[in-house]
Amino acid sequence: MNTQTQTISPALEAQMANAIRALSMDAVQMANSGHPGMPMGMADVATVLFNRFMTIDPATPNWPDRDRFVLSAGHGSMLLYALHHLLGYEDMDIEQLRSFRQLGSRTAGHPEYGHALGIETTTGPLGQGIATAVGMALGEKILRARHGADLVDHWTYVIAGDGCLMEGISHEAIDLAGHHKLGKLIVLWDDNEITIDGATSLSTSMDQKARFAAAGWNVASVDGHDHTAIAGAIEAARQNDRPSLIACKTIIGYGAPNKQGTSATHGAPLGDAEINATREALGWLHAPFVVPDDLRAAWKNVAKRGAARRKAWQGRLSQSEKADVFLAGQNGPDAATLRDTVNAHKAQISRDAPSVATRKASEMALEALTAACPSLLGGSADLTGSNNTRTKAMRPVTADDASGTYLHYGIREHGMAAAMNGLALHGGFIPYGGTFLAFADYSRPAIRLGALMGVRAIHVMTHDSIGLGEDGPTHQPVEHLASLRAIPNLNVFRPADAVETAEAWELAITSDKTPSVLCLSRQNLPTVRTVHSDENLTARGAYLLRDPDLRHVTLIATGSEVALALEAAELLKESRIEAAVVSAPCLELFAQQEDEYRKAVLGKAPRIAIEAAVADGWHRWLGPWSAFVGMEGFGASAPAEQLYEYFGITPQKVVATAKTLISA
Repeated sequence: MNTQTQTISPALEAQMANAIRALSMDAVQMANSGHPGMPMGMADVATVLFNRFMTIDPATPNWPDRDRFVLSAGHGSMLLYALHHLLGYEDMDIEQLRSFRQLGSRTAGHPEYGHALGIETTTGPLGQGIATAVGMALGEKILRARHGADLVDHWTYVIAGDGCLMEGISHEAIDLAGHHKLGKLIVLWDDNEITIDGATSLSTSMDQKARFAAAGWNVASVDGHDHTAIAGAIEAARQNDRPSLIACKTIIGYGAPNKQGTSATHGAPLGDAEINATREALGWLHAPFVVPDDLRAAWKNVAKRGAARRKAWQGRLSQSEKADVFLAGQNGPDAATLRDTVNAHKAQISRDAPSVATRKASEMALEALTAACPSLLGGSADLTGSNNTRTKAMRPVTADDASGTYLHYGIREHGMAAAMNGLALHGGFIPYGGTFLAFADYSRPAIRLGALMGVRAIHVMTHDSIGLGEDGPTHQPVEHLASLRAIPNLNVFRPADAVETAEAWELAITSDKTPSVLCLSRQNLPTVRTVHSDENLTARGAYLLRDPDLRHVTLIATGSEVALALEAAELLKESRIEAAVVSAPCLELFAQQEDEYRKAVLGKAPRIAIEAAVADGWHRWLGPWSAFVGMEGFGASAPAEQLYEYFGITPQKVVATAKTLISA
């Protein structure tokens, strides 16, 4: 375990912190936009953390055993950019700081994963950072249990603000972290008692330290401007086997003599006069964006220390008997092995033609896939038996034994989705977690953030329509498919049978830059793909399942309604009306196909979309000569068969609609 390192004078370390303050206020002023208060208030804490504790190597920013730093209070992004500039990240030169918040710069208003080296996660929506960090800390503990501390032994540090702790997701996150005794997670709370509206006393009386303690955390308080006290608190936290909260009492906008301690410094430039006064108050007599060489050298020493530790780790890796297994987990699944596994499973399904719910089909696929892809890490938000997310061989991850492969997230959908993002970002895992599709609303902010970052997290959403039956409209999703499809860079799969379910899993596992949602039925569905093909047709997004020589109408359906469309096509044939049937398990992938392919699938005949959900989003695929058979409002409590009849989602309704369209 690396302990604190302090080889410079207190005066020099204080000036290292002032460099962060100066760069932050200068960049915000030049942009005429941003949040100087938090970077200035937390500069001392960040300086002590990085100078004495953090292990990172800017020259090799993604090496697996680095410490993780998450700026949950993402509005204070200039703190992170200033740090990265001073540490010597090659893509964070002074011009990037001068271009803060400008189009095309790496210095976005809030930190964005992938836009600049070393940014561990996108933050900005408050509370998301701390919850994502819990996933990272879980990842560290699980991999350490599997591979040993020689290969996995790092820390996850978080800077969080009052707003992060007010958000409801923080409760889910800290409860989960405390339960799993994530002792290598340390949250540094910027306890400045200021929000945009004014003092925190306007809106909260919460004893945050007591709340964390109740969740099983180690809790300490410190003067956030006393370097010795900060270092002592971090060192003590590192000796504790529980996650730690360090409440850092700070002054927002520290150093600005007329504005510090007020909400005026939170989200607006200080102004030229106040910046000049701040320079004088801090004894910082340098021009904007100028940092003296001795301070730059001190910051570069942090990077040198990290590089030495990274080289030592690589030496241990090269000698480790577990190196191949460890690196295989880091590198992701073998696509050829996965394809062979899926094709063998599909062939068996096509032969047996089972009638099973796609949630059960998902479990059947996972039985094969988890053996072929050891990096899969399952879980559910207290719905394991309903989501069918745990295979027979899976063991639970617990506080005392983290070597398992399945996480019981509890009733924490938002926290689960954010933790899955953190696990994916950490590396070594392809996380998936289950809940009901109606509860995607609880998960949505983290799903959206995962899509923005392009992380491989798989959200298993069962009970996907009125087909769940008696639980009624509170649990019957009608608008959720449209809502999820509206998120860019998110693949929403709604498979029609066990074959498409297996194909959807293959695509979700191999989509390393796109999260996926698998929308799965509660009710049994027949196998519609009874002739095996090695081609993954779901990868096309939509394809012709029934293709007559002469097409009078095209029926486009997803999920449980595909079998309904096939039945309607047979009824139409009795009236000498030939219907093509298109299965459309993933409209996002269909949108990526060549125009000629899409035209061939959709045809020129009138089109009817059939889905037990609202019509929003279908207009793109239907055109003017079309109709929609589905839901127009909320569902009801009754057996599934009665609900389909009551809401008019039946083969007979499709037949009548087709005849009306054709005769129009």
